[in-house]
Amino acid sequence: MDSGIDRNAYPAYLRLIDTGGLGRRRDRLLAMLESCTLCPRRCRVDRLAGERGVCGVGRDAVVSSAHPHFGEESPLVGRRGSGTIFFSGCNLKCLFCQNYEISQEAIGERVPASGLASLMLEIQEIGCHNLNLVTPTHIVPQVIEALESAASGGFRLPIVYNTGGYDSIEVIRLLDGIVDIYMPDIKYFSEVAARRYSKAPDYPEVVREIVREMHRQVGDLEISASGIATRGLLVRHLVMPGLSDDTRSIMHFLACEISKDTYVNVMRQYHPCYRANEFPPLDRPVTSAEWKEAVEAAREAGLHRLDRP
Repeated sequence: MDSGIDRNAYPAYLRLIDTGGLGRRRDRLLAMLESCTLCPRRCRVDRLAGERGVCGVGRDAVVSSAHPHFGEESPLVGRRGSGTIFFSGCNLKCLFCQNYEISQEAIGERVPASGLASLMLEIQEIGCHNLNLVTPTHIVPQVIEALESAASGGFRLPIVYNTGGYDSIEVIRLLDGIVDIYMPDIKYFSEVAARRYSKAPDYPEVVREIVREMHRQVGDLEISASGIATRGLLVRHLVMPGLSDDTRSIMHFLACEISKDTYVNVMRQYHPCYRANEFPPLDRPVTSAEWKEAVEAAREAGLHRLDRP
């Protein structure tokens, strides 16, 4: 069976394993759980003892599902799919979340590091092009524990860090040399919107800082001759009703402060979910005109690598 692994790609984390660096990163990250400061919420609960903060997850990761995914961006999916592990719980409280049962209610199965390692190896065996960690912000130490074990068992897939963008800069720096592809979702740049819709008024400041650091680490998205992403930054932006000014600001930031070669997915699938009906104008779907305006804003800013424009 063709494993789907690009033999010319050498995932960054393997170099750290060779030098013992991955184990040192693991220990530093696990220590952060004792008085949890893994994200900007800085809840200070003892997650090693099973306590839970805003994210709703204690010592072990909680997994909603794990399988090949064919609905991601085309450079991630290829012919064999992106090997996604959907983690339950979330440090953002987006009132429009389309997966609120998973993110807000943390519905799923508790999985220790050994179980996560097994899932990683299964995804590789299926033949997926990459390991796509969906909402990993609050369980980075657990992921690194599992990665070290999986790699000793032959795991070699590149890692996609698929985040809502509300990450700790300290944690992102500790992931330097571990993550191959960063995929943040930049939601908005307005403090008012961030406070109202995600209970995170510092989100705009945080996401700017972490995207700069992500790009410093991995650069623009690199795509192989076969069309598969191997390394770099891929940015998502979900177009939402009434937030066109935020969209223009985000596109300007990416073009002027990150790179005009940033690969961007301007997403049009917003529809009211969870508590969105309580907060106009988020109580209606995004229109075709609003999405087209967002795409045009990206192009006017100088961005040209747009996914499925």
